[in-house]
Amino acid sequence: MRGYGFVAVGGPEQQAWVEVDEPTPGPGELVVAVRAAGVNPGDWKVRDGSYGISGPAVLGREVAGTVLATGPDVTGFGEGDEVFGGCPDMQGGWAPRTRVTAGFAAHRPASVRPEDAAALPVAAGTAWDALEQLGLASGATLLVNGGGGGVGIPMIQLAAARGLRVVTTASPGKHAMLSGFGATPVAYGDGVVDRLREVAPDGVDGVFDLVGGDALRTVAPLLTDPTKLISVADYGLSTELGGQQIRRDRSTEVLERLVGLVADGTLDPHVTDVRPLEEVEAALALVESGHATGKVIVTVG
Repeated sequence: MRGYGFVAVGGPEQQAWVEVDEPTPGPGELVVAVRAAGVNPGDWKVRDGSYGISGPAVLGREVAGTVLATGPDVTGFGEGDEVFGGCPDMQGGWAPRTRVTAGFAAHRPASVRPEDAAALPVAAGTAWDALEQLGLASGATLLVNGGGGGVGIPMIQLAAARGLRVVTTASPGKHAMLSGFGATPVAYGDGVVDRLREVAPDGVDGVFDLVGGDALRTVAPLLTDPTKLISVADYGLSTELGGQQIRRDRSTEVLERLVGLVADGTLDPHVTDVRPLEEVEAALALVESGHATGKVIVTVG
């Protein structure tokens, strides 16, 4: 079977179509015929060695599709079920068929497109887990640092649905979109702290960071409680500033809640770019450039 991934740890030059064995389900796993798969920053970070995975391997860590087979110890799923979920070891999804972790999978309602369901396990799941971990009460103010991408957009919507006041930094071209999702956007760059203080004069009760580095250092003093900081872009700096490391749940329960919010209109995964699998190289380049607005998805078949 042919899938798209990488042949050795390194940069984009290591990416290639690779031949791999047909997947077979291990204990607690499904084999799924892929209909749609997400493209995430974590995919190029797998390729560059950040997660200790060496090639050759097929990339892609979240999919939606049809169950072809189930492994030992799997309950609640059967052949022909329409599902979505995460791939074991953060790889394998950019191919016609892949393994999916049954404990991090859920049934896809007919009212939710495969493209939208495939956007949930990584991006929206990260946002959900961070909100649970921060534990902010309704009425609190959350700063999403860099809210215009695939994780920031669901975070804004999920936080607003919980009654939080959401402020986000973003490029001006994304402000109208982010306002529509319930956030108060503020432009990046010189003077950003002053602009944030104009809309949050008492500071903020939590920070969810998607940028890291100097951009995080700049806004961190606005936080009234340093422990209410989670960065998924700069774990080291988050710890240095007194924040938390994110704890991912990766459970069927979380996915069921998220897809329910999509079905009832509370959450829009904001899939803005859908391409056939044959164009996944360009899709990953867009995500790696940091210029994607919303979620990028590739489809199979």
